[in-house]
Amino acid sequence: MKSVNVHEAKTHFSRLLADVERGQEVLIARAGKPVARLVPHEARRPAPVFGADRGKLAVPEDFDAPLPAEILEAFRGRGG
Repeated sequence: MKSVNVHEAKTHFSRLLADVERGQEVLIARAGKPVARLVPHEARRPAPVFGADRGKLAVPEDFDAPLPAEILEAFRGRGG
C-alpha cells in the first residue's frame, strides 16, 4: 500500500486516483499518522425486492402429476 502525506495527496490527487483505478490502495497520513485510505470503488448489488416477480410465474394444477411412461423409462436408463 502506498502512503502519502496530505500535501502530496492534494498536489497529486489525479495521479493517486489513477493508481487507485489500477487497484492500488493509497494511505493518506497527517504528521505520519494515517487519516484516510483511498480504495477502488466496488459497485454494490441492489438489495432484492421481495415480491417483485409476483404474478409472473404460473404453476399448472398438474405440476406434481406422475410423469409419462416414456420419460420414466428414460430416467431408468431403458429408453432412448
